[in-house]
Amino acid sequence: MAIRQSSKKERVEQVVVITRVFDAPRELVFKAWTEPERLMRWWGPKGFTTPFCKTDLRVGGVIHYCMRSPEGRDFWGKGVYREIVEPERIVCTDFFVDEKGNPVPATHYGMSPSWPAEMLVTVTFAEHGGKTKLTLRHDLGPVPDSERDMCQQGWSESFDKLAEYLAKG
Repeated sequence: MAIRQSSKKERVEQVVVITRVFDAPRELVFKAWTEPERLMRWWGPKGFTTPFCKTDLRVGGVIHYCMRSPEGRDFWGKGVYREIVEPERIVCTDFFVDEKGNPVPATHYGMSPSWPAEMLVTVTFAEHGGKTKLTLRHDLGPVPDSERDMCQQGWSESFDKLAEYLAKG
């Protein structure tokens, strides 16, 4: 996890950075991020499911997904792919939407009003002795520390689920 100071905005920008090594080939880990039927098996924090995911894997294409909490609340998100270098790198935006894909403020899902309308997610996949070293960078903007920590925990728990999915082959 890192925090950077934005010189233009005079406010603290929150960034979540997580690096993890997965015991699976890079191509498989990349597919787990880009093929909806695979992504739906691990996406979301512990206890969450992903009942909907649609991807158009090309620059300018969209990912649209729903994470369902253990209590049954749906959290819809969307992103636009800015860069895809198979199987090395994915860069996309990330923002909250409703079921139809229309942008909504983060407050719609109980987040603070300081959440930006759009964030940036960068994921890199590196060969690591037959395994895959994945690095995620999620630029959150000026969110409260507690919400940054929640985001970090959510990604970490998602990666636990990804590791379990990859172990099953």
